Amino acid sequence: MIGGATRWVGAVLLVAGVWVAPALAQTPPAEKKEEEKPKTFWEEVKLFAYVENSYTFNLTGAGRDATNELRFYDFDEGYTFNMAEFSIKKDPTLDSWFGFGLVVTGGSDAQKNHSLGIFRGKDDAFPFRNTAPIDLQEAYISLMLPIGDGLTVKGGKFVTLLGYEVIESPNNLNFSRGYLFALAIPLTHSGVLVSYTFADWFSATAGVVVGWDVTQDNNSKPSFTGQFAFTPIKDLTASLNWIVGPEQVEKDNRLRYVLDWVVAYTGFKNTTLALNVDYGYEQKDAFLTSLATRQDTDATWFGAAAYVAYDITEAFRIALRQEYFRDADGARTGFGRPLSLSSTTLTAQYKIWKGLVGRVEYRHDAADEKVYKARTARPDASGGVVAQSRSLDTISISLYYSFF
Repeated sequence: MIGGATRWVGAVLLVAGVWVAPALAQTPPAEKKEEEKPKTFWEEVKLFAYVENSYTFNLTGAGRDATNELRFYDFDEGYTFNMAEFSIKKDPTLDSWFGFGLVVTGGSDAQKNHSLGIFRGKDDAFPFRNTAPIDLQEAYISLMLPIGDGLTVKGGKFVTLLGYEVIESPNNLNFSRGYLFALAIPLTHSGVLVSYTFADWFSATAGVVVGWDVTQDNNSKPSFTGQFAFTPIKDLTASLNWIVGPEQVEKDNRLRYVLDWVVAYTGFKNTTLALNVDYGYEQKDAFLTSLATRQDTDATWFGAAAYVAYDITEAFRIALRQEYFRDADGARTGFGRPLSLSSTTLTAQYKIWKGLVGRVEYRHDAADEKVYKARTARPDASGGVVAQSRSLDTISISLYYSFF
């Protein structure tokens, strides 16, 4: 019996071997995964550079000195050399813990970006025309400390956390900047930021800065800024940004704060949707106090801007911005009493060749008061000095070239 059983077992093993052997022969040996080579220093460095020129036509008729009232980078009628920028940046990682950023700019736009203390003195109240046409927009170092998944510390001069629109024109949907960019929020800060990513969908940043657009402080108290950034679902990003602190010259107890919300969605094919909402407040605003016409000199401002852009082809995009800004006390615009502003902006963008991009933009501005020093007739008896229009219409043509 034992011999018979042994023969049966041997037969089964033989049959199994006949079937299994070819299968094993057809299975290639597992290949060893090649370890990814760590990036070199220069592979981690990000370069960005561009130049931009524009020409703005004022359909209503520009005010004195050919200016478009309450506008920012498109403030001048006619030709403008807007910007030449060179940027070199490296983000820190746990493997490469050191980072830095340096952004140097030149041109008419750069004159408006100066922070107090860098190409702008305390006695220069009008940086649009009286300062050098160059700027050190950013200059900082950053470190990633081995705490948890990595704690990032940044120190130096850097752009603000607030707002949807940015200084660099190629990174915006429209050529012109809206009222929220120009009147509601700061542009740059000098100080220290600390950032940490708690989860794939949530990160937080907090920091101490000198203030709004100042490197040399104009009082003895700092300001505090921060951001809560969310990615709740794919293609949807949202952030709550804020800044609070005294911003007036030698006035440490007059706080200014701004709450800034930004939401963007890119889940629809070839489409970008975005919304930016701001609310700001300042105690005993310096301009309102100087008027000596009211007892309550606190200032409030708020506004919202909605954006939609559609890529018709890889080369051609159209973008629409609809914006409303309420200067509840006339402090941010210098009007001196409540003022509401709105704008509708339509931008057509075409990629002409490699980094060469052209834009044509129509913009209509409207106000509930006569704030635009527009010449309603040419020649105009007022000389473009007296504000006599509630609207402003412009067409801008811009051309920029991105080198990287």
